Amino acid sequence: MTVRPASGTRALGLDTLVRLQRGLRRPGALRRLPVPDGMTAPLGCDAVAVPARFGPLVMPRLPRVGCVYADEAHWWWIVPSDSDYALEWPAPAQYATGAVLPDAPDLPGLIHRPDGTLPYTPPIPLYLALCRLTGTTPAWSRPVNA
Repeated sequence: MTVRPASGTRALGLDTLVRLQRGLRRPGALRRLPVPDGMTAPLGCDAVAVPARFGPLVMPRLPRVGCVYADEAHWWWIVPSDSDYALEWPAPAQYATGAVLPDAPDLPGLIHRPDGTLPYTPPIPLYLALCRLTGTTPAWSRPVNA
């Protein structure tokens, strides 16, 4: 049996249906950290979050700081896309692909904007600072089991 669309209608492809489904999510369910006006993100954007109590401890450990957002619960750093490649970010850090904050009621506020046009915090110094603060051995320093 072949099902054909009624005369004058178009069949929707899977890509279109998925896109429509994403658009039906309740407002506010997914929020993306914005890149501030005048800045560009040629490498795409992801974000790394830590509990707010760690935020002030991380900042002085970084040689360069990009855009940082904060709310009462978390501080968020903008990093280039795929900064989680081959890295296990130490708990309690959270990695947000696409800088999307799931289930955030409101966007956190921008608390640091770097000079220049790029919003990024270098991911390796951020990773190392978080490892140090959490007592986690960086992934490349762990013994290899054969």
